[in-house]
Amino acid sequence: MAQLHKLAALSRPFGRSNRAALCALLAVVVAASGCATRIGRDADNGLPTLQLQNSSLLTPANGGQSISGQDLRAGDIILSATNGINSLGIRAITLSPVSHAALYLGDDRIIEAVGSGVRMRSTAEFVADEATIVAFRHPGVTDEHATAMRAFAQAQDGKKYNTTGIVLQAPFTLQRKYCELPLVPGSVRDACIRGIAAIQLGAARNDRFFCSQLVLEAYRAAQLPLTDASALLISPADLLHMREGDVPSVQIKQALQYVGHLKGGQPATDVAAAGQPLP
Repeated sequence: MAQLHKLAALSRPFGRSNRAALCALLAVVVAASGCATRIGRDADNGLPTLQLQNSSLLTPANGGQSISGQDLRAGDIILSATNGINSLGIRAITLSPVSHAALYLGDDRIIEAVGSGVRMRSTAEFVADEATIVAFRHPGVTDEHATAMRAFAQAQDGKKYNTTGIVLQAPFTLQRKYCELPLVPGSVRDACIRGIAAIQLGAARNDRFFCSQLVLEAYRAAQLPLTDASALLISPADLLHMREGDVPSVQIKQALQYVGHLKGGQPATDVAAAGQPLP
């Protein structure tokens, strides 16, 4: 933060246009420095430790594990990335190795929201289109929850994509970084993000979805919400940080368990379990 104050002080002697440029630079620095943290306890000595939000980039060969579609269970959350420009842009703005979210429904079916709308596909079709695919699991999903998610999916199949919601995500993602600065308490961070979302994202509508919003709403329909926060503010990156051992940006009900990689992809986009050591 000391560097930010220095940048602000340096802007005073410059003209209006230069000050504007420096202010823009200042905003970028603040946004880039956003890194949610929490205070935990060391398992060995019990002393307080500072835990940082984790975006570990590991492959199944050096920390994760490879799985197939047969290892999935209904309710598993699928996070992925491609090598396309849209995926690269989302990952850059969210500082995350994933850009898309989908939900496994069981019986070799995956539901997702893409530009053309909500659709259900086979696991093989989904895997063929993505470069990196990693699965996470809510340990509390029962057969009843899975049945409710499938019913929800059938009702949403074919609905339009929430283009407005995803367009509003870009400025919101930058603004929320102010809430995620290091050492901001989790409850304060949560309230700050929700407050900004209420102003910038508006109210949710139930007839259109973007990818991570669809996953959140499916869990809510099954009476097993992942968080009380609005589904409109949850990105694939937020879902990633809901995994065990990581620091979620908003308060969650249950940490997600790492299941494994359906597809390894390029090392620069692979994700694995939080806390795994780098090789």
